[in-house]
Amino acid sequence: MTTARATKAPPRAAQTQTSPAIPAQPAPSPSGPFSLLTAALEYIEDQHWEIALGTETLRMEGRWACSCGDSGCPSPGAHPAHRDWQKRASGQPSRAHEWWNASPQASILLPTGRTFDVLDVPEAAGCLGLARMERAGATVGPVAATPERRMYFFVLPNCRVKTVKLLSALGWGRTKLDLACRGTGDFVVAPPSRTPGGHVQWVRPPGEANRWMPDVEELLAPLAYACGIHVARR
Repeated sequence: MTTARATKAPPRAAQTQTSPAIPAQPAPSPSGPFSLLTAALEYIEDQHWEIALGTETLRMEGRWACSCGDSGCPSPGAHPAHRDWQKRASGQPSRAHEWWNASPQASILLPTGRTFDVLDVPEAAGCLGLARMERAGATVGPVAATPERRMYFFVLPNCRVKTVKLLSALGWGRTKLDLACRGTGDFVVAPPSRTPGGHVQWVRPPGEANRWMPDVEELLAPLAYACGIHVARR
């Protein structure tokens, strides 16, 4: 079973509007205790997670752009800086120093399908599902939120096949839920990285309180229910 040691988690940045489940935190600075390099090193040294270098979100001529150079980039600051990022992903502190000393504002990417997978749901559904889990006393692992109003629930690897089977068993097999499993070959943008909408934030940071990653079956029922409500209300 995957474990995560206690950590002084990377900060979550302030947003204009936040859910009660997502309290605001300071934005990262290029240097100091809240830098992206500090956060990257904490993921490597405290959590034993591999990381990959992302692109930067740039403000150019009054609009947001991506450091990749594509003027029409659909995800500024939220994709790998290297085409072969899966091979380059590393758990070595020296690599983090190399990358973020050269690009202090580059996003931190966490490869999925290795130490963990991620359930990706709409923020409204995620907040409802999280509240139901915590009332029921369920084991909840790390949870993050993005400025694009998505929430990431970290679970044990190899959840994709289980998710399909479990949704069918729960009666959601024919419902188009906005719920995805990010596994092998994919990644998520980690806090406190910046995208045009703001900073990715921890809702429930990795630490002693959630050092055991839950299995997908421990979270899927409340998340599927919440996603079902979210779909019905749209």
